[in-house]
Amino acid sequence: MYKVAVLPGDGIGTEVMDQAIKVLKRIEEKYNTKFHCEFSDVGGIAIDNYGTPLPDHTLKICENSDAILFGSVGGPKWENLPPAQQPERGALLPLRKHFNLFVNIRPVKVYPALKESCSLKDKFIEDGLDIVILRELTGGIYFGQPKYVSEDRKYAVDTMKYSVEEITRIAKVAFETARLRRRTVTSVDKANVLMTSVLWREVVTELWKNEYSDINLNHMYVDNASMQLVRNPSQFDVILTENMFGDILSDEAAMLTGSLGMLPSASLNEKGFGLYEPIGGTAPDIAGKGIANPTAQILSAALMLRYSFKMEEAAKNIENALEETLKNGFRTGDIYYGDEGTIKVNTEEFGSEIIKRI
Repeated sequence: MYKVAVLPGDGIGTEVMDQAIKVLKRIEEKYNTKFHCEFSDVGGIAIDNYGTPLPDHTLKICENSDAILFGSVGGPKWENLPPAQQPERGALLPLRKHFNLFVNIRPVKVYPALKESCSLKDKFIEDGLDIVILRELTGGIYFGQPKYVSEDRKYAVDTMKYSVEEITRIAKVAFETARLRRRTVTSVDKANVLMTSVLWREVVTELWKNEYSDINLNHMYVDNASMQLVRNPSQFDVILTENMFGDILSDEAAMLTGSLGMLPSASLNEKGFGLYEPIGGTAPDIAGKGIANPTAQILSAALMLRYSFKMEEAAKNIENALEETLKNGFRTGDIYYGDEGTIKVNTEEFGSEIIKRI
């Protein structure tokens, strides 16, 4: 039995999480396993109910679980709170730090059935698109100290800092991931300006020479990488980069799929414990309408099976079921364009179509 902390959060979080839990129940039946899911509040709803975005009992449930299945947090209701008390800063960032979730894995895939959703011309993605972005998650400018606004509020300071150990451990994950894919790693930095990037490039190169020379390694400045993602994304296999660059590039790459509702993520520590979440946010404009795309939440559950529970066959089963659902023309509103042979469905209907194919 696997223990899962389920934190639906705010906005569309509860709606899409419902479908992910139904998918896990189907996996229980098919693979003769058991998921003990314990639900708890996080983010804005936790602020409303308990006065804090990450209540102690929620953290305790996470500590006693084998993985965290996370929804999304935040929304206009809580935007005027002090920064440290806002849902994302007060919940998601502390969870990443508490569990030392140092690597964020974001698959970016354009399915052949959804090529019309991509913002690029067909000739750039003739065979679809399949990229993995590995973002360092607990270091860099988001966590470096000191960090402050001056008392007279005339200047502010953020500190970007990386150690050899931090760079090495995520680079190893990138190279190991590439070995299971197309054996190419693009390390993205800004070594022509930033000293942290100079060290980043040195450490990645040395590790490659000593342990991973069977992998194709190339280095790219972040400004060029951002351009190449919209010029010729198919050149990439595994993208390795630091925290801030990864945050920006992964969101840019995400829109190549046509909808943030399609993209899952996994944040892992060195022991394989992970937090799994869609990257699309709470979508408050459609919350409660039952029309949100549950794909990212369902695929996040599949990543949980793959990385934390080592259930590769079950993870692939879910991913294949989604692809078959898309091939059969089913679409939620965010990926529906009225094309012949496609059918517009709501959140629950789309989830049911996937479950049918598992």
